[in-house]
Amino acid sequence: MADKKSFVLRIDPETFKQIEKWAADEFRSVNGQLEWMMTKSLKDAKRLKLKKKLDKDSTKE
Repeated sequence: MADKKSFVLRIDPETFKQIEKWAADEFRSVNGQLEWMMTKSLKDAKRLKLKKKLDKDSTKE
């Protein structure tokens, strides 16, 4: 399992309620849903390198 950073997140109760519902709809925990949302946003913004690409690049050397 990869190392993960823990931190405190302050969030509006209504926003949390909506994320909680979305997570339940997707059969995820709230934590898992937030992690998925952030990862997807980073990928969409091209700010996160894909793991497969990194693996392929490292085998070329």
